[in-house]
Amino acid sequence: MEINGVSIEDVRRLEEMLHKRIKGFESAGRKYSSHPEVYARLYKKEDLLQTLSRDEVEILKKLMRKIIDHTLLRSDATREQINNLCREACEYGFYSVCVNSCHVPYVKERLEGTDVRVSATVSFPLGAELTKAKVCESVEAVRNGADELDMVINIGALKGGDYALVYEELRAIREEIGEGICLKVILENCYLNQEEKIIGCLLSKYGGADFVKTSTGFGSGGAEPDDIRLMRMVVGEAMGIKAAGGIRSFDTVCEMVLAGATRIGTSSSMKIIT
Repeated sequence: MEINGVSIEDVRRLEEMLHKRIKGFESAGRKYSSHPEVYARLYKKEDLLQTLSRDEVEILKKLMRKIIDHTLLRSDATREQINNLCREACEYGFYSVCVNSCHVPYVKERLEGTDVRVSATVSFPLGAELTKAKVCESVEAVRNGADELDMVINIGALKGGDYALVYEELRAIREEIGEGICLKVILENCYLNQEEKIIGCLLSKYGGADFVKTSTGFGSGGAEPDDIRLMRMVVGEAMGIKAAGGIRSFDTVCEMVLAGATRIGTSSSMKIIT
């Protein structure tokens, strides 16, 4: 199997290299499987998307709701807009509401008694804070009610080859928030070459993450099916993959799931499922 010139053998060679570079490197050994087995298995090949009946499309749209993080991450988001986000998530049954960490207390209160989870971003959107700052924001978000964290990796450290810093940062966050919180690591693939994407996935996997995520949606590019396929090849089936950035249509969601995504982050949720 080869994706964009990268083979599984290439991945394994990089993995061996990382084992040598980072002391105490070890697999977290956990599986994250809270996402439902939605509709990907209905497809045998991509051209089936063109043959779906209207009823089948409506069924898939209903199933899609359970893998969507209904998202609003704009810096100018108002309380009224956050309230509307929560209302829509409750009404349509989205998996979670994803907001900046300052909104977590209100969102937790607003979603009390529902099945909708609370997702908070950490070090968003640059990933360039001190490790202590990332740990502090993570802990406070969890204390305020976050069930899941979407944390931006230290992109500069990853690109600069400081893998120990990236790994130790992930381990520090995981140790402080505990095992019960879902940790998603945003790689911001638009800034990474193929090797860096692979290494970012491996560091996330061994650093204790439950998901790897394609993008913040604030960079120069968003989710790409080829990136999803590469990420799935690297992390295997035990980890989740969240596609985010530029996902605005039903067809795009299907494309991402077919490529291997198990969660979708989008601010266009209502447009997609209605």
